[in-house]
Amino acid sequence: MAIEVGAKLEGKVTGITHFGAFVDLSGGVTGLVHISEIADNYVKDVKDHLKIDDVVKVKVINVDKDGKIGLSIKQAIDRPEGHQPSAPPRERFGGSGGGAGGGDRFPRGGGDRGGRPFKSGAGKPSFGKPSFEDKMSRFLKDSEERISSLKKNTESKRGGRGAKRV
Repeated sequence: MAIEVGAKLEGKVTGITHFGAFVDLSGGVTGLVHISEIADNYVKDVKDHLKIDDVVKVKVINVDKDGKIGLSIKQAIDRPEGHQPSAPPRERFGGSGGGAGGGDRFPRGGGDRGGRPFKSGAGKPSFGKPSFEDKMSRFLKDSEERISSLKKNTESKRGGRGAKRV
């Protein structure tokens, strides 16, 4: 029996790894269900959803030249026409989204990467996107500030700058 892309088959889970599960189809042919194709929601551990010897319905999503078969459990589920799975919104960097705007666009404090609001440099009016030069000068300024702050902190911990050692 030839395995064709789009075919829905039943198979038996024969192996579980951290990246997915191997499913034995008919005639000793084995395919892989990647962890991202197991369920509509986020799958942290495959073992929370599947066990060895489980019989699952899978859809063949690709067949490589070298014989590797890609399978999907979530695509094998028959859904009503036009129905999209409702996935919960993802949070960036885990946690509560942190900072001023909660789960805002910026993960730490409602500004650019340093938690400070972005300011366009060189006194130019900002009409939407800042220019590359503005971004670069801002980056260099922030980088220099962070490095000097880091140096101050590490020198004081090491006993540098005239601190007395015991």
